[in-house]
Amino acid sequence: MRAHIKELVSQALGYLKRDGELTFETEPVPEVERTRSREHGDYACNIAMVLARGLGMKPRDLAAKIRDRLPDSKRIEKVEIAGPGFLNFFASSHHLRMVVRDILRDADDYGRSPAGSREDVLLEYVSANPTGPLHVGHGRGAAHGASLSAILAAAGHTVHREYYVNDYGRQMDILAVSVWMRYLELAGERVVFPANGYRGDYIYDIAREVRSRHGDDLRHNGPDVTDGLPPDTGDDGDPEVFIDALIKRARELLGESGYEACFRAALETMVDDIRGDLDEFGVTFDRWFSERSLERSGALNRALQRLRDGGWLYEKDGATWFRATDLGDDKDRVVVRDNGRSTYFASDVAYLLDKFERCPGTSLYILGADHHGYVPRLKAAARGLGVDPERLEVQLVQFAVLYRGSERVQMSTRSGSFVTLRELREEVGKDAARYFYVMRSHDQHLDFDLELAKSRASENPVYYIQYAHARIQSVFRKLGETAHRYNPALGETAMERLDSDHEQELLRAVGRYPEVIESAAERRSPHMLAHYLHELAALFHAWYNNSHFLVEDDELRNARLNLINATGQVLRNGLALIGVSAPEEM
Repeated sequence: MRAHIKELVSQALGYLKRDGELTFETEPVPEVERTRSREHGDYACNIAMVLARGLGMKPRDLAAKIRDRLPDSKRIEKVEIAGPGFLNFFASSHHLRMVVRDILRDADDYGRSPAGSREDVLLEYVSANPTGPLHVGHGRGAAHGASLSAILAAAGHTVHREYYVNDYGRQMDILAVSVWMRYLELAGERVVFPANGYRGDYIYDIAREVRSRHGDDLRHNGPDVTDGLPPDTGDDGDPEVFIDALIKRARELLGESGYEACFRAALETMVDDIRGDLDEFGVTFDRWFSERSLERSGALNRALQRLRDGGWLYEKDGATWFRATDLGDDKDRVVVRDNGRSTYFASDVAYLLDKFERCPGTSLYILGADHHGYVPRLKAAARGLGVDPERLEVQLVQFAVLYRGSERVQMSTRSGSFVTLRELREEVGKDAARYFYVMRSHDQHLDFDLELAKSRASENPVYYIQYAHARIQSVFRKLGETAHRYNPALGETAMERLDSDHEQELLRAVGRYPEVIESAAERRSPHMLAHYLHELAALFHAWYNNSHFLVEDDELRNARLNLINATGQVLRNGLALIGVSAPEEM
């Protein structure tokens, strides 16, 4: 409907320009929004206020000119001029009848734009280091990314979903030596586990797998492992220095093949676990992109050479630096250390270039809020690579904090003390977790209320929405117990019988669904859909509690059944986009 009104206004402006009544240097683009109050119609357009000053006219006078030249439309009952010059459009009963017809005709495709009708978007989300199981903090990014990708696809974008596997660098080395130390313990060696090692029980599980594959081949005398290394703890200890020395010692004792055995076992086990966890959460990816592949394929060197060719690299203190400050960052960045190893940022640059080359549209990063410093450096990298930085978008997802009663649960991957996403899902269920994660804007902190998420009451928003769908299905089950049959065609001819306030509000609400999808996609905001579904459920519950659907009047009964059928279809479509089921009964 918004697009239809925009077209009507554009045509009216075109007629006025053609007849010499108005002149424009550039063709204006009307903005149409839903009104907040039914008294002001269904849609409002402020084009007269936008153009009036430049045309030397009063906004209300210009609004009157535009209204008088609007083409006739069966979908518009009337147009009023309000306030300083708004054009308020009132939807006709014909339009409302057509909405229900469209929903029942399009079914699962209602609200979807043609595939590929908009630009390509490559979404990267979750991308948690494969150093431990996913925790509840990762869950929010997963739910947000999966919901947003589904909404973008519904809006007509070609969507590429990607998980960046950080399988290269120091954190993976720490994981590998953590596994090796537990392996040595299982082999009967006495070793002191490093303070900065990963301590979760899953490390023992990986170590057992390594031992089952390699037996004692990777075993070394416990004291030899740490003999001569700098202290780990105590007044003179430095855990960071110690863990780096331990990594070096492990490589020396195990050799490349032995070290790689621990490394690969840890990596493969964790990636498989993460993939399975996300699958159970309804989150899937088109590609799992390996950071290590950037070096092996030559993509890393190619990206750095591109920066060098552009004059954006320089040498200092034995390292290679990127002139990021000249491109909008707050400081220059090291891309190759003085030991010859590339940095994480160098991999980020190479991955960014790879994304731009594979996706002709927008590359959208969904990162945790602790990555706020990445935005200017990624933009600087894009400029240095000669790519339009506007093709790069970054969304920062704020933290989700889990409360068990009044106690806040602390999370730390290395200490092993954290609540996993799998544990959360087992406690509250997949549907509740998926909905709760997206019911607030991604840039707002989220306090995850476990007790509310588990409750079977109207205060629980996901239960409230699902219950609306279940109630709708119960009406049709009750219909099957009567002598009546559902006749959608008869109902379509009698839609004007739906004249109560509840029915009119619900008719307008189901018609908003395509616009909600469009807005949620444009603003990259799945919470807009979550809020809409809750509002729609509330309107249905209010109608359900005040009406009888299976009346004897055939026309009225089938008209009402058409409306509740359409409402159920919209609830199913919307819930599917945010990864929540629509149960038949509860």
